[in-house]
Amino acid sequence: MSINEDRDLKIVFVGPPGAGKSTAIKSISDLPPVSTDVPASDESRLTTVALDFGEMALDGGDVVRLYGVPGQGRFEFIWPMISDGAIGALFFLDARHPAPLQELDGYLESFDEMLRTTTSLLVVTHVDQARHEYDIQRFAHHVKERGHRMPVIEIDPRQRRDVLYALNLLLELLSPSNTGTAHAA
Repeated sequence: MSINEDRDLKIVFVGPPGAGKSTAIKSISDLPPVSTDVPASDESRLTTVALDFGEMALDGGDVVRLYGVPGQGRFEFIWPMISDGAIGALFFLDARHPAPLQELDGYLESFDEMLRTTTSLLVVTHVDQARHEYDIQRFAHHVKERGHRMPVIEIDPRQRRDVLYALNLLLELLSPSNTGTAHAA
């Protein structure tokens, strides 16, 4: 991708707590990521309370800044500040959630304005641990019914290759000609 050097190369990672945003940033950041994870109120896992931040170099030397927004609704006030100026977004959805599509709807509503102006991709995580019948086509149909054009893929946020696949797909979608695309290594 031919990237304009004047443009802010900012990608945001959006989604509920436990969906894998922090893990994904950690998986691909070239530097140790900044993380504001603390024990969640149920103390069974960590949750982000401010943001996660990492950086990675693309082929050709451009640097993409990776921002993870806190997933809990009580931090909704900070979401627009973190997302401002993003060129793309990865929406994370945890397939283990008892009602993942209902949970997704809340994020689609909260980020509606950004979704209408920013290229986005839905990444479904923890598919191997889903407690209900899982069908990626149902997720894609749901997103389309809500008026959003967003490809849906499955990834394991612990696996660098999976997260790079998602980031490269997002970069391909951002490329106006889809040729000569820069790739994350």
